[in-house]
Amino acid sequence: MVSGYWIAGERVTSDDTFEVRNPYDGRLVATAAYATDADVERSVAAAADVAREFAALPAHRRAAALDHVSARITERADELAELITAENGKPIFWAKAEIARAAATFRWGAEEARRFSGELQRLDTDPGGTGRMAVIRRVPRGPVLGIAPFNFPLNLVAHKVAPALAAGVPIVLKPAPKTPLSALALGEILAETDLPTGSWSVLTTSNDKAAELVADERLPIVSFTGSGPVGWSIRDSVPRKHVTLELGGNAAVVVNSDWPDLRQAAERIATFATYQAGQSCISVQRVFAHRDVYDELVSNVLDVVNELGTGDPADPGTKVGPLIDEAAAERVEQWVDEAVAAGAKVLTGGTREGSTYAPTVLADVPADAKVSCEEVFGPVLVVAPVDSIDEAFEQVNDSRYGLQAGVFTKDLQLAFRASAELEVGGVIIGDVPSFRADQMPYGGLKESGTGREGLRSAMEDFTEQRVTVLTGIAV
Repeated sequence: MVSGYWIAGERVTSDDTFEVRNPYDGRLVATAAYATDADVERSVAAAADVAREFAALPAHRRAAALDHVSARITERADELAELITAENGKPIFWAKAEIARAAATFRWGAEEARRFSGELQRLDTDPGGTGRMAVIRRVPRGPVLGIAPFNFPLNLVAHKVAPALAAGVPIVLKPAPKTPLSALALGEILAETDLPTGSWSVLTTSNDKAAELVADERLPIVSFTGSGPVGWSIRDSVPRKHVTLELGGNAAVVVNSDWPDLRQAAERIATFATYQAGQSCISVQRVFAHRDVYDELVSNVLDVVNELGTGDPADPGTKVGPLIDEAAAERVEQWVDEAVAAGAKVLTGGTREGSTYAPTVLADVPADAKVSCEEVFGPVLVVAPVDSIDEAFEQVNDSRYGLQAGVFTKDLQLAFRASAELEVGGVIIGDVPSFRADQMPYGGLKESGTGREGLRSAMEDFTEQRVTVLTGIAV
């Protein structure tokens, strides 16, 4: 049976099929179909046609639809988690966590839909504005093209769909070709709502076809999560569009000498350097620990990493599964081997079996090694001692990327200093950079992207301000 795609809320299919296989053992999970050119055109035309109607849809109807989606994701949690594990290779433990986050993301979308109201601004602060008040509201920029990655095949789709629908913005969603099934299952749930025809579509198209969608003037917003070269090429190709980019990074942790529980810090670092097999934009990649605590911290990190192991992602006990495919694991292997050849020391791991790469900790890594200065997107952790916080912050900022950073400290002054000085979109005090609450603003600086995810923030990106001045009123 072929998994169909969704055009303006209608399930359709085509004869141009492709296979979705389990990254762990290569077994066939499903056969999906690429959208035809005619169906792609129909989805974009429908989004453009419904834009005005959808913008005017009462907030309670949009919120009710999003509440329904949240509830149904929760009801189908086990089924959807197994689907994520099958198509993505994510351990079922983490797949269940993703399901819970996706349900919460839609719930937050419903709540934001109810309170996305704009603001009033009094204008009588100068004599010329006496008797005047401005009503500042946000209105949709137009339909959005949402391009989602493979690493969180449901929740990062949710971060495109939920804010768009909450703001009354039609969305044409393109999931990653390697992991389309979660997004197609979401389409089943969306089809149960009474959202207007054309307000959403889920297109399974090749990455090559995406360029045509990016260029289509009827989609004035592009929301992209994925690799940097692709993201920046999208922005360069459509300079007049509103483009938001979430492009990842090489997230760093600073461990100050005042942190009282190094075992706890090590557990958090080891866990979030290897969860999702390191395939997270804010996976811990670099650790800079004060020399006074470095040896003890690293010893604890190695203990935890060595306990993790790897295995079948369908096994509830597995915490580290495969990468998305064997080519990705081979690339990680090559980067580690290059670092070792340049003088790095493997403290644990450093081996590959098919698409699975063992959780790996490296020391004495040259600053220009790819595992240090690029985004590994694999279960590889680089550790280094520093003699001061100044040195630690300098090392964190010595990167083309700037998504999030974590600082383990109990010093309140140092926490505020980190917030001011670290060149990242978010600083997590007392924890790893991998923490993300789905309602908070999330995004990076430098080559980590532009714009912000998080429900309210994304809704603002998908809309623009419109001012109405009321004259001759009692302010």
